[in-house]
Amino acid sequence: MATDDHDATYAEFTDTVNMTAGELEKWLDTAESKDVGQKSGDGESTGHASGRRIVELLRKKKSELDDDDFAHMRKVVGYAHRHLAQKPQGDITDSAWRYSLMNWGHDPKKS
Repeated sequence: MATDDHDATYAEFTDTVNMTAGELEKWLDTAESKDVGQKSGDGESTGHASGRRIVELLRKKKSELDDDDFAHMRKVVGYAHRHLAQKPQGDITDSAWRYSLMNWGHDPKKS
């Protein structure tokens, strides 16, 4: 993949993921985080597993990222953009919608 594509992916990812590695790691330890999302065979949701991967990505230097990392970054950006377009009416503070996005590293309550 071209460096320009990696640069664009990295920029979109860092623009979309607005939680730090520490914030996301702490969030992933909560019951709310573990209760949302579509569960896989091992009982962990796709978003929760993605969140663990995002923590790893956030802790890497850009120069350490490989093609698999950039592919996951594109997946995160795509998920977040699709999910943000489905914002429910009313207070989102304690909503499954918000919690699901937070598993993917984006807290819609953060500015």
